[in-house]
Amino acid sequence: MATISVDDEVYTLINVFTVDPADQQRLFEILARATDSFTEFPGYISANLHLSHDGKYVVNYAQWRSKAEHDAMFTNLDAQQYFEEARQIATSVQPIFCQVAFTHEAGVDA
Repeated sequence: MATISVDDEVYTLINVFTVDPADQQRLFEILARATDSFTEFPGYISANLHLSHDGKYVVNYAQWRSKAEHDAMFTNLDAQQYFEEARQIATSVQPIFCQVAFTHEAGVDA
């Protein structure tokens, strides 16, 4: 399960896929299958897929223990097949690598 905390030293990837609304569900299914396969890779923590209400975006919020472990997965031939299939459907892909800098919850004092 995803844990979003400034105290965790995780490698976070937010991938924003732009897609024709008619293809949103298909892209989601590809990314869900890919995510299921990532559980076997060392360093994988979690992934969360989000579908925009307008159908134009699929957003993936993924966490890895380290950049090196993420990069090792990315070079795997099986993983590359999923990425290629996703790129064929998406009109653009914007990967954003980040660290958690701030979190806030309703009713929780900082």
